[in-house]
Formats: sequence, structure tokens, C-alpha cells
Amino acid sequence: MTRTPRFRHTLAALVTGLALLSTGTASAQNMVSVKGSTLNMRSGPGTNTEVLWELRKGYPLKVLARQGNWLQVSDFENDRGWVARSLTGNTPHHVVKAKTANIRQGPGTQHRIVGKAEYGELLRTREKKSDWVRVERDNGNTGWVAKQLLWGW
Repeated sequence: MTRTPRFRHTLAALVTGLALLSTGTASAQNMVSVKGSTLNMRSGPGTNTEVLWELRKGYPLKVLARQGNWLQVSDFENDRGWVARSLTGNTPHHVVKAKTANIRQGPGTQHRIVGKAEYGELLRTREKKSDWVRVERDNGNTGWVAKQLLWGW
């Protein structure tokens, strides 16, 4: 079969579009969160390896590699370790990466400050709007935080 230049151009555009689509999907799948109440971060992929630290429910992690039933992950401080894949889920959360982050009534600096979150605080992600994330604290209070002050989904 002879392909015309127009067909090649259309085929190239289709392949490029699929590559971009799969890249977006892949990056969305590169985040997981702790599904159970706690999870052991380990030095290697297996229960016989050293426990580096414990993570609590909802803590977001970036997936770096997969090995069998284990995920190599990093956290917001780029600490790395291994977690059992079965103990992770896809419920979006963020961690505060700034020293202090204002929690606002709405998505923008023109909205009233309703609270403050501290470095390392875990927040449930409820909604995203432009450069803002609506978050929920452990006590159920919600508000908006500038995305640049957070790390996670």
C-alpha cells in the first residue's frame, strides 16, 4: 500500500496525540496514597527489609518504580523507600511544603484567611481550580490553598 503525504501527516498527528494522552495518564498514575491507617516505608521491596518510617492514612507518594507487588516511592522531601502496592490507593491528598500556608475561604488571595496549615501537614484534596486546591483538614474544616505551597495530587 502506498501512503500519500497527507496520510503520513495525519498518522503522525494521531501518534503524537496518543503519546501526549498517554503521558498525561501516566503522570496521573504516578501518585498513590496510603490506603490503610498506617504503612511501613521500607528500605527494599519485601517485608524482610528494614522499616525506614511509618506513614499515615492518605499520605501522598510519587511512584518511581514497580517491582512485583512493591512500589518504589518518594515523598514531598524526596525521601525514598518501598511500600506494598496493596496498601496504597488513589485518594488524592496534598502535603504542605511551605513553612506556613494560608487556608482561604475561596480560590484567590482576595478571599478571607480562615486558617493556617504548617509544613508537613496532610490535607485531603477536594477540588482543584486553576492554581488553587480546596483541601479538607482532619477536623473536617475546608478551605483553599495556593497550589505552589503544596505537594501531591
